[in-house]
Amino acid sequence: MAQQQSVPRPSGPGRTVLAGARIARPSGVVERGRIAVEGGRIAAVHSRDADLGRNGEAPAADTMDLSGHLIVPGFVDMHVHGAGGGSFSSADPEECLTAIATHRRHGTTSMVASTVTGELTDLARQAAVLAELVQQGELAGIHFEGPFISPHRCGAHQPELLRDPDPAEVRRLLDAARGTAVMMTVAPELPGGLDSVRLLADAGVIAAVGHTDSTYDATRRAIEAGATVATHLFNAMPTLGHRTPGPVAALLEDERITVELINDGTHLHPSVLQLAVRQAGDGRVAFITDAMGAAGMSDGMYPLGPMRVEVKDGVARISEGPTAGSIAGSTLTLDRAFRRAVTVDGLTVDQAVQALSATPARLLGIDGRTGSLSDGKDADLVVLDEAYAVVGVMRRGEWLVHPQKG
Repeated sequence: MAQQQSVPRPSGPGRTVLAGARIARPSGVVERGRIAVEGGRIAAVHSRDADLGRNGEAPAADTMDLSGHLIVPGFVDMHVHGAGGGSFSSADPEECLTAIATHRRHGTTSMVASTVTGELTDLARQAAVLAELVQQGELAGIHFEGPFISPHRCGAHQPELLRDPDPAEVRRLLDAARGTAVMMTVAPELPGGLDSVRLLADAGVIAAVGHTDSTYDATRRAIEAGATVATHLFNAMPTLGHRTPGPVAALLEDERITVELINDGTHLHPSVLQLAVRQAGDGRVAFITDAMGAAGMSDGMYPLGPMRVEVKDGVARISEGPTAGSIAGSTLTLDRAFRRAVTVDGLTVDQAVQALSATPARLLGIDGRTGSLSDGKDADLVVLDEAYAVVGVMRRGEWLVHPQKG
């Protein structure tokens, strides 16, 4: 990704200070800290209440007492298809904004829009709409999930629309995104797979291994060619075998790979998630939602690209065709993934923050402005109560969910 530039210290009249909360800083959680926000940026973070007023800090125009709460960085979702009844594959800007607004209310202040396999002309049309939203600052980029994936591991992608990863067609989609594509999922064992991985790496786009029937050795070759992400590890790929380790072992063992994990309790057993976190280490795990349009909605029928999906008891499955019954993305939001991480999976707050904010921000190249609560960065933050439920969301200094107003 492009080299990070230093972020200027915010300036301007008036400050808001969030006081008394536990604050998840890069160095660890501090008690009764304070965050001063000015001009949409974090002006200063103080480890203790008593530190405010030192070093020439100006008094705040507005101080909010958040005692008993936890403040964490805004979540960063690098793999999401929609929410609130809206889909990023719709090529409808209003639907896309609905999806964005839904996830923001759940604490995701930065997100990458993921597409679903379709005809190349349709994907190019979707990319044109999404590129505009990236340029407007609404999205952090575009992720093409398909059509260059395995028909044997297609999951919620329409089999007849899949195709081998021809580098010329890969380039066509990148061109359609006008520099806003940040990731593409490829099955590297397919004809043209390794060449496409190299093309993506050379273009500064993340090459992700996923929806793949790859072997261990073929996956190793993809990593050497430049792949750096495992698309929703374990899902839509061969299982880990003691004689045929497959892609899972290759992706987990290599320090160059960041592994996506869907922590909704459906896609992964808690022991498997814990195994991945222990093996990969905190800095190589990114929790994602892989959410489709039903996220934040009730059970029912929903579109997912050109397919129909039924959501029952919060679990989305394809409703028809040769892949009927397959899990189709999720209805997850990242606040639920955070809460599950610390209350079910045994992760510390620091580990959860790393997986939901710091690591995906670094991978996307936006950690110079977001992903941690540090001086000079965008004021992207989430306020959680003692049960880790969202009571406040701030994005670039603006409250989207106000702690006092609900």
